[in-house]
Amino acid sequence: MKSTIACTLSLLLLPFSSCKSAEPEWVPLFNGKDLGGWTPKIVGSAAGENPYNTFHVEDGILKACYDQYPKFDGKFGHLYTDVSYSHYILRMEYRFDGQKMADAPGYVNFNSGVMVHSQGAKDLGKDQSFPISLEFQFLADEGNGKRSTGNVCTPGTHIEIDGKLVTQHIVESSAPTFAPEEWVKMEIEVRGHDEIIHRINGKEVLRYQKPQLDPTCRICPAQPLLDAGASKDLSSGHIALQAEGHPVWFRNIEIKKLPVGGKK
Repeated sequence: MKSTIACTLSLLLLPFSSCKSAEPEWVPLFNGKDLGGWTPKIVGSAAGENPYNTFHVEDGILKACYDQYPKFDGKFGHLYTDVSYSHYILRMEYRFDGQKMADAPGYVNFNSGVMVHSQGAKDLGKDQSFPISLEFQFLADEGNGKRSTGNVCTPGTHIEIDGKLVTQHIVESSAPTFAPEEWVKMEIEVRGHDEIIHRINGKEVLRYQKPQLDPTCRICPAQPLLDAGASKDLSSGHIALQAEGHPVWFRNIEIKKLPVGGKK
């Protein structure tokens, strides 16, 4: 009896904070030293190969660069997390560097991004340029007027906004235009199949719902995934940093996992 009473008293004397559920914490996705936890996939190469040192770490910054490339030659690439995620907030800072590869398409000028709900590195075909995913697009000023960053691009996917299916490839955000050399803070809140929110420098710039596979896409055909039994509704996937012809730097890459059905 005495031991039971003592045990009860000890529980009552525990700090109140210990009874609360732990708040999700920010966890680094990039260790600042190497590509640990990430896998590159470049067009024409197998997953895990990193031709011309496309992705590398320098001074604590993860860089996608082309200084060792003889020419771009359509070598679109991405750096994929080894882990798949569904409910989380991802944040990082990015900036552009130098000039795009001379033979890269014009649209890649000061253009990059991060993909979510993405195929994994090993799921892509050898010559597949882009993963089926949703892209938080990074853009910078070309000197030709407004060019908002934080748009969504939909390779092999569709989204809904306010209950309406959106099939256009790019939906623009309300973000401002930034200089190429400026570090920009991005944040994306991903809640499975329910909703995705884009933020730039702490301000919401775009919100959409119900990401889903697009079986009609010619560039990133999703029909084979559906034929293999994949759900049309996208609710999870890998995270991938983009390298599509213009040097770009990433730093302070962090993730905070969210409870399913919970709030921020």
